[in-house]
Amino acid sequence: MLGLMQDWPLLCHNILDHAAMSAPDREVVSRSVEGPVHRTDYQELRRRALRLAKRLDAQGIRLGDRCATLAWNTWRHLEIWYGAGGVGAVCHTVNPRLFPEHIAWIINHAGDRLLFVDTTFLPLVEKLAPALQTIEQVIVMTDGEHMPGTSLANAVAYEDWLAEVDDDFAWKTFDENTAVGMCYTSGTTGDPKGVVYSHRSNVLHAMIAVMPSMMGISANDVIMPVVPMFHANCWGLAHSVPMTGAKFVLPGAKMDGASLHELIETEGVTFAAAVPTIWMMLLSHLETTGAKLSTLTRVVIGGSAAPRVMTQKFRDNYGVEVLHAWGMTEMSPLGTICSMKPEVAGLADEAWLDVKVKQGHAPFGVEMKITDDENNTVPWDGKTFGKLKVRGPAIARAYYKADGDAVDTDGFFDTGDIATIDRHGYMQITDRAKDLIKSGGEWISSIEIENLAVAYPDVAEAAVIGVQHPKWAERPLLVVVAKSGKTIDNAALLDFMADKIAKWWLPDDVVVVAEMPHTATGKVLKTALREQFASHRLPTV
Repeated sequence: MLGLMQDWPLLCHNILDHAAMSAPDREVVSRSVEGPVHRTDYQELRRRALRLAKRLDAQGIRLGDRCATLAWNTWRHLEIWYGAGGVGAVCHTVNPRLFPEHIAWIINHAGDRLLFVDTTFLPLVEKLAPALQTIEQVIVMTDGEHMPGTSLANAVAYEDWLAEVDDDFAWKTFDENTAVGMCYTSGTTGDPKGVVYSHRSNVLHAMIAVMPSMMGISANDVIMPVVPMFHANCWGLAHSVPMTGAKFVLPGAKMDGASLHELIETEGVTFAAAVPTIWMMLLSHLETTGAKLSTLTRVVIGGSAAPRVMTQKFRDNYGVEVLHAWGMTEMSPLGTICSMKPEVAGLADEAWLDVKVKQGHAPFGVEMKITDDENNTVPWDGKTFGKLKVRGPAIARAYYKADGDAVDTDGFFDTGDIATIDRHGYMQITDRAKDLIKSGGEWISSIEIENLAVAYPDVAEAAVIGVQHPKWAERPLLVVVAKSGKTIDNAALLDFMADKIAKWWLPDDVVVVAEMPHTATGKVLKTALREQFASHRLPTV
């Protein structure tokens, strides 16, 4: 016996329809690449997305065709997300921070037909053009007045291209499992892997993200995703914000502390999301200038572990709640958020921080388990760690053009993280499987040491890697970057850490470097550090 409910497909453009109908005049504010702040609303955004869909249809873009973007967070980028999806095409957000040869490989592997590019990245595309095998036309995301000269024979200004049609168009109809988005992972060995999102998975993910115990956003918020739209599906915010009808603030290319603070204050931002390095820049700006945050109440921190001291500063100095989050490109990306359940809501001071530094609990729609090396499920006691595995309706089962599935026989995806889960469901990552340090047969968490090191007043950034040791196999080496104008005393730093972790976890050496190597998404590139310090001799040897 089947239910007698309507068959209403979960399609991403229905989200924009809802926003235009329920909050037609709600602002969508962007700092444009050209400079001035641009203002529109959901009703106009929908009209332009329909026009873009009609223009794509006229261009011959059909169901399943891929359209790539190399672009910042602006209203034009949003139009492309919804317009491309509205004709059954796939919006492939390409990370411009990758190595050029990786960008060319990704575009060719995806088989992208069109490339939408902000003027910032036009020189990059000009250099890559001979290697781009499938691109038929480059559309520069600007108007005729600001269109730069280019060596690309097939380039056209976005506004001129869009003006060739009107918005008298109806969204195409297709199955909700149709592909709508594509994003390639960077945190992997070998070639990047393509993750393909469906309309269904993106709509469900947006509904999951807005839950009160997750991001908890509503129409009363003013929301600014600093996380780029090319980073892990924009953490779902390109869909969840219009779903709520909230005012949308898009920072464009300027993501330094001063620029973000100005936008937060002038637009009344209440909720923002970014990786730790972005929030470090904002906090540094606030501390240097003495400026305050008059409207911001919540920030989501993800991408890498949020340092304990960052969570504390936001709360104690500025009255801002940190929502520590964890996820993956393969998870659309939300996996957990550290909001406070009733069992821990009454905690204070260090006990409160002990919970807040965890990655958090999973929402309905993300099923988690941790297993040992023999794939046996281990208990949720907050102490026993193992491989973190997940499954759910917005989690990848396979990679694009890859042989076989990426899940096990039970349908679980191995995240590559090592974690614990406590009895209240709070998950804490102890390390990436590949980053754990095994010393004398016992595991040491690099993440916990790094978070402690960053709490030292003179340290701006820290990373821990394992270095070979003749007796213990591996011992931790702490690599740090000093804050501007500061000098790090290695002995003083180790003394600061000595009573806060197990004695055998204490790094055997400290090395100060001018800067860290980073991945395209801002994470410390530990493979480069391991190569750099492969022959480092520890003073304990």
